[in-house]
Amino acid sequence: MSKLTALFWDVGGVILSNGWDRDTRRAMVRTFQINEEEFEGRHELVVGRFETGRMPLDRYLERTIFYAPRAFTPDDVKQFMFAQSHAQPASLDLLARLAASGQYLLATLNNESRELNLFRIEKFGLRKYFNVFFSSCFLGVQKPEEEIFRLALEMTQRQPEEAIFIDDRALNVECARHCGLEALQFHQAEQLEQDLRALGVSAHP
Repeated sequence: MSKLTALFWDVGGVILSNGWDRDTRRAMVRTFQINEEEFEGRHELVVGRFETGRMPLDRYLERTIFYAPRAFTPDDVKQFMFAQSHAQPASLDLLARLAASGQYLLATLNNESRELNLFRIEKFGLRKYFNVFFSSCFLGVQKPEEEIFRLALEMTQRQPEEAIFIDDRALNVECARHCGLEALQFHQAEQLEQDLRALGVSAHP
């Protein structure tokens, strides 16, 4: 059995709140009194380009909201969007202990738009923990596509059996396993730490 040397982490729903999921978007349309069905229809048409770095945030907002006159500005929506991000303290504590152990390569492997991703990396000091950020906006491909897992392995020079993938979504976990990675579905930090310990991954030097 190969030694586990790399941990690939989802961000939204694991160590931070989700960045721009359906619940957050629903809160936005209520706050700004936008037609939710119309917004979501437009969102679905452009979200792939938005989260793979091929559409900037300003253009995304133009396509989904500001195609018509509004009583608020794009900056108002951006401020709302960024303000929805919160840390999951217990998960960050576990991540910090794993980083301090110096035993593992730690990387993100997440779907997120460029502007939101960069904001969250900076706001929550994620560079303190992660060696590299494999975000969909940088790689041009999203989970659960097999290519994103292959790219992460190739770019870190790991074999699938050397890596663990952590995500809160069952489909992403299933697809990572299909690619040969050990994969854990996140529910809460205590459960994750127990699951990691069972695989021989310790948060202590």
